[in-house]
Amino acid sequence: MKIDCLIVDDEPVARTIIRNYCGHLPFLNITGECGNALDARSFLSTHKTDLIFLDINMPVLNGIGFLNTLKDRPQVIFTTAYHEYAVNAFDLAACDYLLKPFSLERFIIAVDKAKEKLQKERTPAAAQSVQQHYFFIRSEGKVYKIAHADCLYAEAQGNYTKVVTANAVIMTKMSFSAFLELLPAETFTRVHRSFVVNKTMISRIEGNRVFIGQNEVPIAVNYRGSFFQALGL
Repeated sequence: MKIDCLIVDDEPVARTIIRNYCGHLPFLNITGECGNALDARSFLSTHKTDLIFLDINMPVLNGIGFLNTLKDRPQVIFTTAYHEYAVNAFDLAACDYLLKPFSLERFIIAVDKAKEKLQKERTPAAAQSVQQHYFFIRSEGKVYKIAHADCLYAEAQGNYTKVVTANAVIMTKMSFSAFLELLPAETFTRVHRSFVVNKTMISRIEGNRVFIGQNEVPIAVNYRGSFFQALGL
């Protein structure tokens, strides 16, 4: 899946950082860079764009105002040094809101959200309606069929993924990122770079821990916001 993206920021250094971060994700295709919102409007009139990395505090027309002028909006990830615009950003259905300076890890989390939304947009409605409620994994020469409702959580362990179900613990020689592709976002959410949990099976949350039955899973600081947002909190 290729994602055509546009970088809009009046600071050359900021554009360079985003460009370098994009270079770590081969599916991101930078189609253009603009130093202000008016140039971005002109660019969008002639170029296909799936995703915009958008600064807010720019001269003449800021990022919020610019987005309000667009009829057909691409997915947007705001990149700004000002936290006070966050509410307005999410009112405009932004994928994420990155506060400068942000890490590559935080950048990847934001891009994954945009990728997920774009995949849903590109999936025909008929295909979405027959979505499977299970997945298959291999382990020790066997193939297991696991219902989404039975999968409690999963943990990355090197080149393996540990899958914890209601009745068993299964180690599969599959990368964590590949395993995440099997899971529906409406049911599963990441709470840590190494953990994903089934939201429907959460019994309680205490501090930086989430409990699923008798199992305890850590919540990483940089995933806490997106986790609670996924829960509607």
